[in-house]
Amino acid sequence: MSDLPGVLMLDVQGTVLNEDERSLLRHPQVGGVILFSRNIQDAAQVQALVADIRRCRPHILLAVDQEGGRVQRLREGFTRLPPMLRFGELWQRDQPATKTLAQDCGWLMAAEVRACDIDFSFAPVLDLHTGLSEVIGDRAFSADQDTLVALATAFMQGMHEAGMATTGKHFPGHGSVTADSHHDLPLDKRPLQQIREQDMQPFVRCMPVMDAVMPAHVIYQQADDACAGFSEFWLQTVLRKQLDFQGVIFSDDLVMAAAAAAGNMEDRVKKALAAGCDMLLVCNDREAALQALAALEGLNTEPNARLLRMQGKQHLDFAALQATPRWQQTHDRLEALIQAETVK
Repeated sequence: MSDLPGVLMLDVQGTVLNEDERSLLRHPQVGGVILFSRNIQDAAQVQALVADIRRCRPHILLAVDQEGGRVQRLREGFTRLPPMLRFGELWQRDQPATKTLAQDCGWLMAAEVRACDIDFSFAPVLDLHTGLSEVIGDRAFSADQDTLVALATAFMQGMHEAGMATTGKHFPGHGSVTADSHHDLPLDKRPLQQIREQDMQPFVRCMPVMDAVMPAHVIYQQADDACAGFSEFWLQTVLRKQLDFQGVIFSDDLVMAAAAAAGNMEDRVKKALAAGCDMLLVCNDREAALQALAALEGLNTEPNARLLRMQGKQHLDFAALQATPRWQQTHDRLEALIQAETVK
């Protein structure tokens, strides 16, 4: 079996693996597992689950959504993280201190995730806070480009310090549509130049510290009739050629309602790969994952060396991490920030 990860990232059902899942994880086209809240009780349990997954496939990529606020899968025994918009609000009062706190938050988030031997969190959100998109909402740092870029860059620098690769999402920007792509097909009808000058700029300006990108399941009608994750225009012409992005491109979940515009699962797999995605996410639908595997087998898809960049680097165990002054100080500052929000 190749040491390179396959191109499919899927999920598992519970807090321990079953035999069917162990067999599935050994499939050469499987390269990643994303963990959800249902897979996680506490640090000790998730560490045991991760160890079992790695026994099946040592070089598999393990991911989680640990953004902060309402999108935080690791909770029991982990530091509560504020939604990123809180940093944008603090920025108005004290820019240097807020930038430091954002970097420390990125470091702490990544260090706690890495302490579980999970490679990376799909973070941060680089969408603008426009007030239009409820599904983005307070996951975004700011409505102001300069503020967003400063805070997101600091956050990603902190992630790098903890040995974690970064993923900017949702390219070229999900903040200016009202529909939630989990349930509907969002259409952005604005001129292409407006999207380039506004929503896309955080991705462009954060590129020096961005290891991966996740495109939006949004159709930008003035550019292409396909969602960005299935669009050669967005992924090849714009991202790879015009912006010279050399990092990893993850599809958003191919089971999401918006992805259905690309056809059945075989069509979605073919179109996402053809557009330029390096790894495909198929989550919370085992039959769909099996259909994706069958499609990948038919295409004889080769393992992708670019994915090795997403492997976690160093990590401390939890006890050693929590004994560090930086963890203690950052934990206390984030707890105080959340408490202050709670009593408003």
